[in-house]
Amino acid sequence: MQKLSSLDKKYESFRWFFTSNNVLVVGGKSDEQNEIVLKEFLKPNYILMHTTAPGSPFMVIQSDSPNKTDLEETAIFCGCFSQQWKLGKRLIEIDIFKGDQIYKLKTMKTGTFGIRGTKKTIKIKPELILVIQNGRLKAVPKTAKGEKLAEIKQGNLTKEQVTEKISKIIKDKYHFPISKDEIMSAIPSDKLSVK
Repeated sequence: MQKLSSLDKKYESFRWFFTSNNVLVVGGKSDEQNEIVLKEFLKPNYILMHTTAPGSPFMVIQSDSPNKTDLEETAIFCGCFSQQWKLGKRLIEIDIFKGDQIYKLKTMKTGTFGIRGTKKTIKIKPELILVIQNGRLKAVPKTAKGEKLAEIKQGNLTKEQVTEKISKIIKDKYHFPISKDEIMSAIPSDKLSVK
């Protein structure tokens, strides 16, 4: 696993989480961030993921040898922060490939890349839990590290409505202050339910 000190916590400005094996996964929050993530966090032998359909972050696993759990958790995380979540897809297809398969042509728009060779595709069920990782509120796959504060699934609520509910759950049940901005930053956008 790559030493976090060498990353100087710069991953925190991107979409990130730690797997249950304490492996860092970093992805983009926008097309521009996807470009930066692939430049700053990708090595040729690292595994990365993207939804089969357009509109997701590129998620890069910061490890030379991620295990099956790391792969599954990264795939879920990738799918939950994609357009497929917003479209209400109950199963989301995720493509898995290596850093040395990525290429970029000058004609490709920002955040878009091509993939050479064979890729693996898996289907995931988009569900997350809220936990605290490295002192930050994160929405992560159920098996990832951290004590569960709330459960997030697809639903009919807006991001703002869910933020209000989460804020109340954390204040009433766990009694620690958390800003609405931090909640908004942690969760997928819209079409949500929480319990």
